[in-house]
Amino acid sequence: MRIDPVVRVERSTDPAAYQTVPRPVAAMAKRFPPGFQITPHAHARDQLLYAVSGVMRVQTETEAWIVPPDRAVYLPAGTRHTVAIRDDLEMRTLYIDNGAGVAARPSVLEMSDLLRALILALIEEPVVYDEDGRGGLIARLILIELAAARRLPLVVPMPTDRRLRRVCDALLANPESTASLEVLACEAGASARTLARLFKRQLNMGFAAWRQRVRFHNAVEALAAGDAIGQVARDNGYRSASAFSAAFRKAMGMTPSAIRIAA
Repeated sequence: MRIDPVVRVERSTDPAAYQTVPRPVAAMAKRFPPGFQITPHAHARDQLLYAVSGVMRVQTETEAWIVPPDRAVYLPAGTRHTVAIRDDLEMRTLYIDNGAGVAARPSVLEMSDLLRALILALIEEPVVYDEDGRGGLIARLILIELAAARRLPLVVPMPTDRRLRRVCDALLANPESTASLEVLACEAGASARTLARLFKRQLNMGFAAWRQRVRFHNAVEALAAGDAIGQVARDNGYRSASAFSAAFRKAMGMTPSAIRIAA
């Protein structure tokens, strides 16, 4: 059997260079400084955004995520999104042939030890790796592990109504805010009753539940940075660490200590 030679392609930090690589999975390594903003864009391939270290915020037109270390966001091809870098971030990105069928919609994945090791190993392979050799085996195992990875409820739904979007963007930027819906309604140019209906209709939850979700995502960021659970609980309106931990686990599907261990 004839094996095509491996083509040596320089590993770029430009995502565009990976959209037409003649392999089912292409891997890119890139470092970002604190405060860096990646403006709205989309890719021709599916994308896996994985934070080796650091925390990022990923947002599409209808959803937002806080992505702590050792979690990853999967975005199907064509998904327009932005990325906000919270601190020094080591990102590893996979660009995947969208015929691989890993996920039909954006989701947060839990990174297994094996998946983490496979991604780092693929970075060490040539960009155009030997599909019948080590690189090809790594890529096939990555697709298997991605399909099996646990999906996590680390998502904040976002509205399409412009008035409600102004309220939600403001709370995402300042999750510690204690402003009432009535106060926020004045700034949004809509009545509190109208906003309450929009929360239910567009986000399938009430204002209080949505704000709690945002605060828990803010807590994920603080926990990943190493803040004590008791302090994080107080910063997010809970009098005790135990009450905060129970509510966090119910809403997020994991304990606060699990975030700290991963970080």
